[in-house]
Amino acid sequence: MSISDLYDSGFRKRNTDHFAAIVRVAMSDGVITDSEKEFIDRLARNLDVTETDYKAILKDHGSHPINPPVSYDSRLERLFDLTRMVWADGVRDDAQEKLLHKFCVALGFHAVNVKYISDKALELVKNEASLEEFQYGIKNMNQ
Repeated sequence: MSISDLYDSGFRKRNTDHFAAIVRVAMSDGVITDSEKEFIDRLARNLDVTETDYKAILKDHGSHPINPPVSYDSRLERLFDLTRMVWADGVRDDAQEKLLHKFCVALGFHAVNVKYISDKALELVKNEASLEEFQYGIKNMNQ
C-alpha cells in the first residue's frame, strides 16, 4: 500500500465522518426537509461519499461515529467548509441559514452567538475569503 492510498483512505473517511455529522445535525429535529435533503445530496456528491455509505448513514445516522473537531481552529475550518457548502449555489435563504445555525451549535459555538457567527461566515464566503481570511474574520468579528 502506498502513502497516497493511506492519504486517500484517510481523506475519504474524514469526508464520510463529516457527512455523517451533518446528517445527524439535519436530523436533530427528527425530519429532513426537502431543502435539507437537497443540501445533503449536494454535499454527498461534493465529498465523494459512496452510495453505500450514503444509504447506511441516512438509514441509521445515530450509529455512525462523530469525530468533532477539538481545537478552535479546527472548528473554524469545519465551519468554513460547511458555509461554503451552504453558499455553493450562491443563494441565501432561510432554510439554509437555519441549517447553518444548527451546524454552528453542533460545532460548539455558543447558541447566543450563532446568528452573528453564521451571518459573518456567510458574508466572508460570499466575498470569497480564503481559509486564513475566514478564520481571521471570525476571530476578529467583534473588533
